[in-house]
Amino acid sequence: MAAPAVEGAAVTALRSVLLRVRHAAERSCRRPEQIRVVGVSKTKPVSLIRQVYDAGHRCFGENYVQEFIDKAPQLPEDIKWHFIGHLQSNKVKTLLGGVPNLDMVEGVDNVKIANHLDRAVSNLGRNPLKILVQVNTSGEESKSGIEPSDCLGLVEHVKLRCPNLVFSGLMTIGMPDYTSTPENFRVMNSAFTYMMKFGSKIEIQLMNPNYESFCVLIKQTLLNCRFEVCKAFGMAEDQCELSMGMSNDFEQAIEMGSTNVRIGSTIFGPRDYAKKQPN
Repeated sequence: MAAPAVEGAAVTALRSVLLRVRHAAERSCRRPEQIRVVGVSKTKPVSLIRQVYDAGHRCFGENYVQEFIDKAPQLPEDIKWHFIGHLQSNKVKTLLGGVPNLDMVEGVDNVKIANHLDRAVSNLGRNPLKILVQVNTSGEESKSGIEPSDCLGLVEHVKLRCPNLVFSGLMTIGMPDYTSTPENFRVMNSAFTYMMKFGSKIEIQLMNPNYESFCVLIKQTLLNCRFEVCKAFGMAEDQCELSMGMSNDFEQAIEMGSTNVRIGSTIFGPRDYAKKQPN
C-alpha cells in the first residue's frame, strides 16, 4: 500500500514544481513555456517515472548509462530523454544505441567526447543530436566541465567539426548538497577566486563568502560564457540555451535566465545511490 502513496506524491510534487517555475518565469518577464523542466529520475523505478509521465510530463533525465539503457525501453517512445553529466567515451555507442529517443546530451566537456558522439550518431544513422557544452563554473576539481576560458574553442569545434551534433547551449552543475563545513567554506573561497578570474561582474565579499552568493556567481559565470559565445558566433541569446538550476536553486536560476532546469529529488524524493553505476 505504500507504493501508490509515493507515486501520488511525485505527481503532486511535479505540479508544485511547475507552478513554482511559472511564477519564477513571470518574475523574470518570460513565458513559462520558455523553461524546460527535466525530471531527473536516476535511481528511481520505471513505475514511478511512468506515474509522472501519465500526469503529462515528457522530459526526463538520467545520469548512469547502464541504468538509462535498462529503463528507457520500458517507457513510451515519445519521452524526450536527456543524458546529464560526464559521459565516458567508451559508453557513447551503448548510450546512443540503447536510447533511440535520446534528445540531448548535457553536457559535452571535451573534444574527444564530441568526436565520439559525432561518429556514433553518423554510424547509427540518427538525426543530429542536440548537445550542451558543460562549463566548470566553480573550479571544483570534483566537477566535470571545461574551463570558461576554453569554452569558445570547444563550441567552435562542435559547430565546425561535428556535423552530426547540434550545439544548443551551455550547462553547469552547482553544489547540490551544501552544508556549512570548513571544507565547503574552503571550496567556496577557492571557487570565488576562480570565477572572478574569468570576469564575473558581481560585487562579492571574498573574505566572507556565503552559499547564496556562491550560487549567484556560478550562474553569472555561465551567463558571461553565453555572452562570449553569442558574440563570437553571431548568435542571438535565445539560440543558446542555459541549463542551470536544480532542486535547491531552480527558481533563482530561472530568474537569472536559465532555460533548462534539472529537478530530481524535489519531484521523485531522496535518491538511493546503493546501485550507483559509473558513466
